[in-house]
Amino acid sequence: MVTAREVAPDTVPDATPVPLPPRLVVAAPASGSGKTTVATGLMAAFTAAGLTVSGHKVGPDYIDPGYHALATGRPGRNLDAWLCGPELMAPLFAHGSAGAELAVIEGVMGLYDGAAGQGELASTAQVAKLLRAPVVLVVDAAAQARSVAALAHGFAAFDPEVRLAGVVLNKVGSDRHEELLRAALDEAGTPVLGVLRRTAPASTPARHLGLVPAAERPTDAARTVAALGEQVRAGLDLPALLAAARSAPSTGTAPWRPPAGPPPAARPVVAVAAGAAFTFRYQEHLESLTAAGADIALLDPLRDERLPDGTAGLVVGGGFPEVYAAELAANAPLRAEIARLAAAGAPVAAECGGLLYLAETLDGHPMCGVLPTEARMTDRLTLGYRAAVAVADGPLAAVGTRVRGHEFHRTELTEGTGDLPAWGLTHPTRRVEGFHRGGVHASYLHLHWAGLPEPARRLVAAAARHTGSVEGGGR
Repeated sequence: MVTAREVAPDTVPDATPVPLPPRLVVAAPASGSGKTTVATGLMAAFTAAGLTVSGHKVGPDYIDPGYHALATGRPGRNLDAWLCGPELMAPLFAHGSAGAELAVIEGVMGLYDGAAGQGELASTAQVAKLLRAPVVLVVDAAAQARSVAALAHGFAAFDPEVRLAGVVLNKVGSDRHEELLRAALDEAGTPVLGVLRRTAPASTPARHLGLVPAAERPTDAARTVAALGEQVRAGLDLPALLAAARSAPSTGTAPWRPPAGPPPAARPVVAVAAGAAFTFRYQEHLESLTAAGADIALLDPLRDERLPDGTAGLVVGGGFPEVYAAELAANAPLRAEIARLAAAGAPVAAECGGLLYLAETLDGHPMCGVLPTEARMTDRLTLGYRAAVAVADGPLAAVGTRVRGHEFHRTELTEGTGDLPAWGLTHPTRRVEGFHRGGVHASYLHLHWAGLPEPARRLVAAAARHTGSVEGGGR
């Protein structure tokens, strides 16, 4: 059997080490403290000042990187030590930050929170140590005064290998409140790198799985990011923050490179769902498909009534199809084309929202009808890291392949698995999950392909075979 850790080195071929750029990790004691505001605002402010900035997010989040991309003009990147392995954090960072003059890394949850029961694994602190990056702690100071110094001291002392560059005070109520906070932190020897008041000029709407993705509100999202940049420019000490970033050692690391498979005789077209309904995908997935020999064609199921010409494979990632169920249902021509593509044996890989789209119905609205199940929204949140093993040979993995993934949804299926499930989950509980039928692999599990070289290679190889069989049949 193949494990994520065993295959990870294959995704980092011999390469010349490159120095890592100046970098900062934006962390917090807990979720909701203001990490996204500060991190995205810093990206926007430094980009506006003329620097080339690279944005990164610790953990499996798909939404924050969309705002990072708006702020920097570069793809947002994820750094997840559970999904990809700690050994790939520096190579992935070097790859994603290539050419940048500054990198800002937004943390996940609290600074020391990671995979449940796994110590520091997948925590912001672990990533900061792996990258040797200084940490800026964003503190919600709304209900604190002198105690803020004890909090900052505790976070700095908990792990001596984590270097705390200073604190950003968020939700400060008044000049007097700020004076008390600064005096306490000065007494403790903790630098204050900026202050944000309680009344913020920018806000981002949220719903059942977090913030509304930037791709669903591009004009408003651009205004929000610009306002965050201005808020941060006015309230934070940008020269001091830049100096802290430049204090990080320029460690040499060989960048991650997407593994290339044997070139197919002709590059098959692999359609990738995009648009407002399907925004959840990692940039490395697209890069891996291209390196494996595919020509990628983006597909918007809300607008496009036909698959791209020559489509021989389909990837439908996650997103919010439940929000757009009526519009997706109204696009009957595309739903029929996808059903025919799957019935013809082409490789189709679907994650979470993609699984819902391939079902017979979603909240009563007709979907593609590829899978014998109906999906509906619920109030119950399913969330967490998962370990799994492939139970059949499919377009993403050979039977027995062990993977690590993430599950995050509020839906349920009338039939949880097909005759053959996609995965057998082994952690934290044992159960089977998803659907495997013909060339279709559909699951709630989100994977990060940088940690596994085979998904892109297998899918492209299957798409090439499908193209050849169609051409050989005279179609």
